[in-house]
Amino acid sequence: MIQSNNHLSPFKHLKDDLPAGLVVFLVALPLCLGIALASGAPLFAGLISGIIGGLVVGALSGSPLGVSGPAAGLAVIVLNAITELGSFEIFLVAVILAGVIQLVMGFAKAGIIAYFFPSSVIHGMLAGIGVIIFLKQIPHALGYDKVPEGDFSFNQRDGHNTIEELLHTMSFISPGVLIVSGLSLVLLILWESNFMKKLKFTKLVQGPLVVVVVGIILNKLFAGSAQLAISADHLVKVPVPDSFDSFIGNFAVPDFTGLSNPAVYTTAIVIAVVASLETLLCVEASDKLDKLKRITPTNRELKAQGVGNILAGLIGGLPLTQVIVRSSANHQSGGKTKASAIIHGVLLVLSVLAIPTVLNMIPLGVLAAILLVVGYKLAKPATFMKMYRDGLGQFVPFTITVLGIVFTDLLMGIALGMAVAIFIILKNNFMAPFKMMKDGVEGKHDIKLLLSEDVTFLNKASVLKALQEIPKGSNVLIDASHTKFIHYDVVEIIENFVKSTESRKIKVSVVGLYDDKQDSPDPAFQIK
Repeated sequence: MIQSNNHLSPFKHLKDDLPAGLVVFLVALPLCLGIALASGAPLFAGLISGIIGGLVVGALSGSPLGVSGPAAGLAVIVLNAITELGSFEIFLVAVILAGVIQLVMGFAKAGIIAYFFPSSVIHGMLAGIGVIIFLKQIPHALGYDKVPEGDFSFNQRDGHNTIEELLHTMSFISPGVLIVSGLSLVLLILWESNFMKKLKFTKLVQGPLVVVVVGIILNKLFAGSAQLAISADHLVKVPVPDSFDSFIGNFAVPDFTGLSNPAVYTTAIVIAVVASLETLLCVEASDKLDKLKRITPTNRELKAQGVGNILAGLIGGLPLTQVIVRSSANHQSGGKTKASAIIHGVLLVLSVLAIPTVLNMIPLGVLAAILLVVGYKLAKPATFMKMYRDGLGQFVPFTITVLGIVFTDLLMGIALGMAVAIFIILKNNFMAPFKMMKDGVEGKHDIKLLLSEDVTFLNKASVLKALQEIPKGSNVLIDASHTKFIHYDVVEIIENFVKSTESRKIKVSVVGLYDDKQDSPDPAFQIK
């Protein structure tokens, strides 16, 4: 069933994928430009990567909902690398090499790494991204755009952190932008209501398209008002080429003399590792969003990302990854197949070639409203309640991941969540390697220690503690008959316990300890 769902025909679902591709395009456009600005790269470099992520990676990938493009998580790495390497053209060589490394990783089947992340951390990643998207869009919705779209770090480029920025924004509210974003938000919420969903035209005309048109109209209407006019700083800024030559001039060619610079190879490895990890995490997250529960082939995804980064490096683009913001927008807009990702790439091309002037009329407040809805859906309170009902073993790593992403960045938040999840696993292993049953009559103790199926070196401490606390004069049965694997370290602890029982007047019997269950038992030691 999963296999058949993974190959839905794109041509049969265009009625779903076309509007979803449009929404992803509207979300991706400012992010491509903002991430390029945050990376210290030419603005057009972000658009190049967005186009490649849609057309090339979208076609090669097996991810039904994933959308690729320039990633906020790489912005700091790119900024530092361009400065260290001395030029953007030399940096492009590192991007090409990173793509080659990803190709090799794909053929080496390194995509299996994705399956080692617990669901609590992946759900925490989605919710954390939702919270940070929501918080980061509030200034744009109020008309304060000093921090570009795509800056998702807690400590921002303008010297404020995310929380301080919200307070600082209150002194710079733009009435025109506030009206546009507020009306856009109302329309988007209205479009999601059950009443509107019953109307046929709402299935053909998506809410985001409506608010974009309304935003452009209001921008024109407010132009004559001193109080409500929306300045150019609060509008989308797509580069407008004066001629074909100026358009071609936006592309950059890598400087292959950089191959003699060792720092280029170091940068390539860092980009490949971080981009691959972020992609695999987003693959896991987007698969969890998928209502059809399709599974993305992760090795194929790494190969697709590798090809995309090689091409990006060759023509002047930023390194790209699969991006959860675009992917979640795709899912929430009703995307069914990877055709929506390709459509978003086509729209990016058309926007650059044909309608950059029209796009530059769109207020950023409109796009902020769209992303506010996306962020809320990712981090809605019901998600937190569900994780809490699933128990502390799920809720704690989930919460730590959310807080880590909000107060640091994506990868650090995931690392913190993983650390907590691993700690809980270790704690559970420590507590449950055996069952101890006791029966005591007149000072005599009959104790049965029933070992579980797998007893690893992580259980050494708990087994040792239990054996040390057995009272003198007890009759002990250590039962390993149901155990499939027991680590030699634990066997050694049991053997040492047996040797010490004579002085403690303990009678011990051991059942099924050996039988090739551990790597190297002491053949000279025999338990009677």
